[in-house]
Amino acid sequence: MDNGTDLIIHHVIFLLVFLFAVGMVSGKLASVLKVPDVALFLVAGIVVGQGLHLVTETSSSFTNQFILTIGSALILFDGGRNIRLSGLRKVWVTLTLLSVPGVLITACIVAAASHYVLGLPWLHAMLLGAVISSTDPATIIPVFRQVRIREKVRETVESESAFNDATGSILTFSIMAVILGTEKVTLAGAVADFVKSAAGGILLGLVAGFLMTYLVAHLRVGFLRDYTTIAMVVTALGAYLLGEQLGVSGFMATFTAGLLWGNSGAFGLRMEDKLHEMAHFSDNITVIMRMLIFILLGSQVDFGVVKHYLLPGLAVIVVFMAIARPATVYACALPDRRAKWERNELLFMCWVRETGVIPAALSGMIAGAGIAHADVIAAVTFMAILLTIVVQASSTAYAARRLGLEE
Repeated sequence: MDNGTDLIIHHVIFLLVFLFAVGMVSGKLASVLKVPDVALFLVAGIVVGQGLHLVTETSSSFTNQFILTIGSALILFDGGRNIRLSGLRKVWVTLTLLSVPGVLITACIVAAASHYVLGLPWLHAMLLGAVISSTDPATIIPVFRQVRIREKVRETVESESAFNDATGSILTFSIMAVILGTEKVTLAGAVADFVKSAAGGILLGLVAGFLMTYLVAHLRVGFLRDYTTIAMVVTALGAYLLGEQLGVSGFMATFTAGLLWGNSGAFGLRMEDKLHEMAHFSDNITVIMRMLIFILLGSQVDFGVVKHYLLPGLAVIVVFMAIARPATVYACALPDRRAKWERNELLFMCWVRETGVIPAALSGMIAGAGIAHADVIAAVTFMAILLTIVVQASSTAYAARRLGLEE
C-alpha cells in the first residue's frame, strides 16, 4: 500500500477508536445522570469537534456517509425487529395513520413554519419538515426500558417510531430527487413514486426477511442457525442494498425485514433459544451506531449558522413540538374508535416524540448531496434533536407519573 492509502486507513482507525472511547465515557456519564445517552453523545461531539477540533470529519466525506447509511439501516432493522404484531391489533388504525398521514401532517406544518419564519423556499422547507417528521426508536425504546408505562401506549409509541422512520426517509429522498432535478414536480407523480418506493420496499423486505429467517430458524432447512446474529446483519444490509439497486426504498425494505424477523414465530419459525443472543448483539450494535452518528453530528454543527438562525429556528421547533405533534396525534388517534384512547394517553403521546438518529442521518446525507440551504436544515435538525431529547425524553417519567400512566 502507498503512503496515501496508509494515511487514510490510519485516519479511519483512529477516528473509530477515538469516537468509541468518547462514546463510552459519555454513555457512562449519561447513566449516572439518568439522561438519554444520545444527549451526551451530541454534547461530546460538540466538545471534541467544534471545541477541541479533534474530530474534523466533514458531512460529505465517505467515512461519514458510510457510517450514516450503515447505522440507519441497522437501527431501522432493529426497530422493526422489536415490534410485536400481536400487541398492535387494537391500535393498528392509529398506528397506520400516525405512520403515513401523520408524517405528512407534521412535515407540512413544519414546512409552513420554515417557509414563513426561516424564509426557506417551499421545496427546501418541505425537505426540512420531512427530515424531522419522524420519531426515534433509538431514543424512545431505551427511555421506555427505564420508564414503565401503560402497555397500549408504549407499544403504539414504540411502533410509530419505527414505522414512521421509514416513511420519513422515503419522503425525504423523494423531495431530494425533485430538488436535484432527477424527478419532475407533479402531485400525481410524487404520490405514485412514494407508493412505488414504499410498496416495493415492503414487498422486498418481506421476501428477504422471510428467506433469511427460514434459513436460520427452520428445523430442517435452517443451516444458518449457528450464525444467527451474522444473518441479521446480512438481512438488514442486504435488504437495504437490494432496495436501492431496484429503485425502491432500501430503508423500508430493511425495516420490513426486521419486522418479519422479529415476528418469525407467527410463521412457525421459532428462535426462542437465540433471543438472548440476538438481543445482546442488537443492543451493542445499535449503541455503537448511536455513538458514531450523534458524536459526528455534534462535531459538524455550524454554530455560526445556528447562532444566525437561533430565534427563528427555535420558533420553528416550538411549532414542531407544540402544534405539529398534537395536531398529528389527535388527527390520527381520534378516528380510531376501537382503541378507545383516553385523554391522558393522547396528551402523553403528544409530548413523547423525540427526534434522533434517522433525522440526524438524513440531514447529513442532504449536506453530503450539496443541496442548497443544507446548513440551515442541519442547524434546525440539530436544535430539534437537542431540544426534544433534553426537554421531552428527560421528562418522560414525570409526564407518565403526572398523567397516571406509569406502571
